[in-house]
Amino acid sequence: MPASTEEKEFTSYVVELMQSIGPVRAKAMFGGYGIFLEGLMFGLVADSVLYLKADKETEEEFKARGLEPFTYNQKGKEFKMSYYQAPEETLEDDEEMESWAAQAYSTALRVASKKRKK
Repeated sequence: MPASTEEKEFTSYVVELMQSIGPVRAKAMFGGYGIFLEGLMFGLVADSVLYLKADKETEEEFKARGLEPFTYNQKGKEFKMSYYQAPEETLEDDEEMESWAAQAYSTALRVASKKRKK
């Protein structure tokens, strides 16, 4: 299912806000968008909601704020991915977006590094 015009505009806005951490780009994926920097996906947009990469080191910060993980259903089963809803203030404050996006990208780097070591 192609993304709506609203979702495309939202994704463009998010990518523009994230430029302070580098040449961030969006790629259409599964009816939403993956958010990438240097070839690593560190965020995603689904249903006009931004989700940021999390791992064991950062997950608690999202949970403490009551932010939900990204989930999807496949063949009647619900799957949770390691991406959590971004805090609302990231969409309204350049510095907040820079901080959270940089943290999510660092998480993606850490996860990729662990995968390479295996």
